[in-house]
Amino acid sequence: MSEINEKNETGCCPRFNPEKWQEKEITFDKKLFVKDHVTSILHIPINFGKVMIRSMDKIQKVNALTDEPIVLCDEKSLWGSDIYIAVTKNVPDAEMAEISGTFLCKVYEGPYQNVRKWIEDMNTYVNSKAKQMQKLYIYYTTCPKCAKVYGKNYVVILAQV
Repeated sequence: MSEINEKNETGCCPRFNPEKWQEKEITFDKKLFVKDHVTSILHIPINFGKVMIRSMDKIQKVNALTDEPIVLCDEKSLWGSDIYIAVTKNVPDAEMAEISGTFLCKVYEGPYQNVRKWIEDMNTYVNSKAKQMQKLYIYYTTCPKCAKVYGKNYVVILAQV
């Protein structure tokens, strides 16, 4: 377990502060991530837990986890998604990726089944800012077990504009 995880009440995911992300514009400049792939069936992840454990083991071995853990998902098809875990340095034996760009962010709360509705709302939000969405990432802020403990299931949608 990393130091960060030992400092929160679940020993897993830290509490999420939605105010930092709600209706904010953020910029990533070559932000470093470990990239991995999750297999899905109709957008339902099959091996998300195994992929996260595999990636986190590599990240924790070299003490590369960021102070604020960020896990972005690119739901690129019905059959899989790429995940990006923010890190502070290159991680051996892991695929690395850099993400750059400006993103409009919006926080949602509720069950994962609402993601489609949230994406529609995000499109409306981006359009209201006279911007055009280029790419979309979903930031699942906590695992399902921690969301249950905290009583909130926050999800952030980042729209690259």
